[in-house]
Amino acid sequence: MKIKTSVALDKEILEWIDRQVEKKVFANRSHAIEYALQKLKEENK
Repeated sequence: MKIKTSVALDKEILEWIDRQVEKKVFANRSHAIEYALQKLKEENK
């Protein structure tokens, strides 16, 4: 189940995410952020 939330991000990070979305690396901003947080979670088990 997904729960909608909001976050404030640095402009440079958001621009990088948008470029990755344009390149089809991620489907959208949410996908990019969820992917990054999942990786961080895995690293910190």
